[in-house]
Amino acid sequence: MAEKVMVAMSGGVDSSVALLRVMEMGYNPIGVTMKLWKYDDVGGNLVNDTNCCSVDTVKGAKLVCDRLGVPHYTIDFTDIFRKQVVNDFADEYLRGRTPNPCVRCNSFVKWAAFFEQARVVGAGRIATGHYARIEAANGSFYLKKGVDPLKDQAYVLWGIPRRTLADTLLPLGDLTKREVREIARKNNLETAETPESMEICFVADDNYKRFLNDFRPQEVSKITRGKILENGEVVGEHPGYINYTIGQRKGLGLSRPEPRYVKKIDPASNTITVGKKDELESAGCYVSQVNWLIDEPAYPLNVLAQIRYKSRPVEAFVSQTENRLRVEFSKPKLSVTPGQSIVFFKQDIVLGGGIIESQ
Repeated sequence: MAEKVMVAMSGGVDSSVALLRVMEMGYNPIGVTMKLWKYDDVGGNLVNDTNCCSVDTVKGAKLVCDRLGVPHYTIDFTDIFRKQVVNDFADEYLRGRTPNPCVRCNSFVKWAAFFEQARVVGAGRIATGHYARIEAANGSFYLKKGVDPLKDQAYVLWGIPRRTLADTLLPLGDLTKREVREIARKNNLETAETPESMEICFVADDNYKRFLNDFRPQEVSKITRGKILENGEVVGEHPGYINYTIGQRKGLGLSRPEPRYVKKIDPASNTITVGKKDELESAGCYVSQVNWLIDEPAYPLNVLAQIRYKSRPVEAFVSQTENRLRVEFSKPKLSVTPGQSIVFFKQDIVLGGGIIESQ
């Protein structure tokens, strides 16, 4: 009998084509939609449903599975999602940092917890619709960038457990988004024209301030108006530091011949510091919570480093301190933001990554 593979089904075109390709590879797939979030207590719902997977998306996943003759299940992951992703998101914003919840979701939910569930149903592998590749060489497995530079998602996968690479299928890594849609249309999949979702799933209205007010009302209520500083001088007021992120230009209420940007956020004093664009440049940063997808390398190490999802990697030099890494960029980078991910590459291979700390 063919090996079972548990396929993550979001109800979009990517996971639908991933399922189809898993079948074409000769596996016996099981479609699983993850129920991740309930809007009962915190609002922001843009669909008439009680979880982040709307009725339409769950229906889409089930219709595709039915068409292909694949069993489909919806499984509740809300507890671990809230604990590992949503709580961390709120904690980080309240600390004046800018988190990337998709990285934690991939690491703790869509891989670690999903793998545990796969074992329960007797599946030896999992598959997702991410645009990245896993390739074997010399007895090891490597995570690599997807071939479509516009859709490549390797950056948000640096935190997945290395041990899972050998048992993970990424069927879309060698396709472009256009090719995926064409495959879906050719096979009459119900999700062929499903639009992409760009917002964080548990903040469907894209209003972080509203979400934090609903999710952590007591803590947010204590955040009052504060001062905007430049070179140590008060130049304005702000309605609360949680409304800002490093590099932000709009919404400062400052009148200057040259734009000002958020340079620093200090929750303890409820102040934000602004400066000109060139003042946001950083020669390097410290990195914590490092996860290697290769054998831990010897230091110092030359890498390509990427500091945000759509930014271009730059040459960098990595060294080790007592309990974290120090990264020096070959040329200064703008808006190196605490809480965001930094990912290390060698050509198109993901070496690993971590969380940006102080500069």
